[in-house]
Amino acid sequence: MMACGSRSNEMVDEFEKLVIRMNPPRVTVDNASDVTATLVKVDSANKYGTLLEVVQVLTDLKLTIKRAYISSDGEWFMDVFHVVDQEGNKLYDGQVIDRIEQSLGAGSLSFRGTDRCVGVEAEAEAAQTVIELVGRDRPGLLSEVFAVLTNLRCNIAASEVWTHDGRMAALVYVTDADADGGGIEDPDRLDKVKRLLRHVLRGSSRDRKSARAAISARTVAAPHAQRRLHQMMRADDGNGEGCDSGGRSLPVVAVEDCAERGYTLVNVRCQDRPKLLFDTVCTLTDMQYVVFHGTVIAEGSEAYQEFYIRHLDDGAAADDEDRERLRRGLEAAIQRRNTEGLGLELCCEDRVGLLSDVTRIFREHGLSVTHAEVETRGERAANVFYVTTSSGLPVQAQAVEAVRAEIGDEILFVREDAAAPKSPPGRDGGGRSLGNMIRSRSEKFLFNLGLIRSCS
Repeated sequence: MMACGSRSNEMVDEFEKLVIRMNPPRVTVDNASDVTATLVKVDSANKYGTLLEVVQVLTDLKLTIKRAYISSDGEWFMDVFHVVDQEGNKLYDGQVIDRIEQSLGAGSLSFRGTDRCVGVEAEAEAAQTVIELVGRDRPGLLSEVFAVLTNLRCNIAASEVWTHDGRMAALVYVTDADADGGGIEDPDRLDKVKRLLRHVLRGSSRDRKSARAAISARTVAAPHAQRRLHQMMRADDGNGEGCDSGGRSLPVVAVEDCAERGYTLVNVRCQDRPKLLFDTVCTLTDMQYVVFHGTVIAEGSEAYQEFYIRHLDDGAAADDEDRERLRRGLEAAIQRRNTEGLGLELCCEDRVGLLSDVTRIFREHGLSVTHAEVETRGERAANVFYVTTSSGLPVQAQAVEAVRAEIGDEILFVREDAAAPKSPPGRDGGGRSLGNMIRSRSEKFLFNLGLIRSCS
């Protein structure tokens, strides 16, 4: 039975590839139609996960999506994205435009798995060993993890660490410090790394299920790191401590039945931030929902997203329990990437043990890392940490200066946050009217295409 199902799936997959070959994606980068943003238009044969692939490419190129109009009824996918660069400008860099066209154009889109890195993120590096960590967060935990890896002669080439709801998830990419690069292949050594990291993650807890460490060899088609972190934290859902929002505004997520057309209607309204659309589309895709129509507007401090979706197998979300599960999943996906604390940026020559030393100094000065992004560019380390006090409070200026003095004030900087302070959604008249305004635009756009009727 399983073999027959496997052959059937292979036949479907080959048929989808044939359809895409006969109807290759068309990508247009338009700088003339909008005075404030570049329009990226994508037309292609539709396939589960196509929307996530497109958003992932734009996000990995560090582009900001200000607006998006999504339509994928039937077998065709037609989307328009209004994008700007990190400085808020239209795209004039020919290399960036070429990367968009190459990554989304014919011969690229929809031939890779939806959980794999796109071309813009894949690295032509030597083999690396990937370590996945999930456990209860506590002050100094990241310092202990990096210290163990350094003592075991593991060089940390890259890492990303998220914390949310009292839990921590991390991806750590390491090479063999004794072999001048390359992944770690000795199974006994890998087993020791895993065993010690699990011990660190458990801490004083006796609950073995609350901590997990997994190790695998990294290939060219490595899983997309941020999507994998979402998957790890969603799988860990239920182990959290129910932490409050720390004074931050909560996203407003509504999931409603739209029985007239057989859709589930999802509305999201929250403070805008980078990669917000990736997080919501990633969650919808991993929860096996397909977006048929959608409108996204994020042109101020607030973002509004509206999606008409169906489940991959069962059509619209079947009951209140399914809709509530989806609502909680989207809310958590939005919150878990929110960077809490003061941003510190470390730029210096890379060396084995660098991260162990830096995070030890953080710990000794009473700082706790809530989010980390670690990169190695050639021989240089480019790392970003968000820190609070061990009690979760804002870091005082004296502590920052003491840490900078010990690490080196010429290599450790306070990160400049370009985003202005944002008011919680729905607190003023403009916020309350935004949803109605965009709902009207969205429904008008989709109604003019003959795709939906009002769900009100």
